Amino acid sequence: MRLINGQAAERLDLSDRAFQFGDGVFRTFYQRDGKVPFLQRHLAKLRADALALGITAPADEVWLADLRQIGSQNATLKLILTRGETPRGYVYPADLHPNRIVQSAPLPTARLWEAEGAEVRICETRAGWQPRLAGIKHLNRLENVLARAEWQDPTLFEGLLLDRDNHVIEGCMCNVLMLENGQLVTPLLDGAGVAGVMRSVVMNAAQQLGWSVAEERITLPRLLEAQRVWLSNSLIGLVPVGALAGVRWPVHEADAELYAAIGIINSKESFTL
Repeated sequence: MRLINGQAAERLDLSDRAFQFGDGVFRTFYQRDGKVPFLQRHLAKLRADALALGITAPADEVWLADLRQIGSQNATLKLILTRGETPRGYVYPADLHPNRIVQSAPLPTARLWEAEGAEVRICETRAGWQPRLAGIKHLNRLENVLARAEWQDPTLFEGLLLDRDNHVIEGCMCNVLMLENGQLVTPLLDGAGVAGVMRSVVMNAAQQLGWSVAEERITLPRLLEAQRVWLSNSLIGLVPVGALAGVRWPVHEADAELYAAIGIINSKESFTL
């Protein structure tokens, strides 16, 4: 089911700037048994990303009304905010009316990697450098599309993107975090990448455990020497990496510690629609 500006619909005008330029932002998360983990964080992130692009986001209550209208107890949910509709050309008027879209889809099925760790590869596609877009989950995901097209092996869960200086940035659909000398380290996303909601949750969980947390530039050799590597996004949660570039990681005691800390945060921030 899809809603466009609060009305059931399946089509958006072809003059919308989402089609023309990828001009907009989005969030993807899940609802299970009527509850959405970290929903307020998602709405805040959507609002901040929209503001960074100069798009006025609706009030949270508007999104909540749309989500309640969708009416699914168990679903993958996606919120999209486009700048709106214009004729051809990059210029847009200041009073342009954004379009908001809410859509639901089935929940993803469980995968073997949830227990054994994910098989991951390094992508040839590089993450482009653009500080003004760094951290934002905007609608232009062509780098991710090209990177994900590099493999068809169903046993491979994710591919990692490096930047022009060979620093690890993110996965096609996930953020990357690692345990190094008892410290949680994640790539600094000041030139590329998406700063995901689940990434922030994991960082908060680590801090509650008393771990030091840092955002730094991470080379691939440094990542491969880590005690543990994880992937995160709002659909998979936190998933350990089992193998990457010939290196294998066994189950680590930090896995259970982080899962427990994330669960405590989730119990406080889960939102019932």
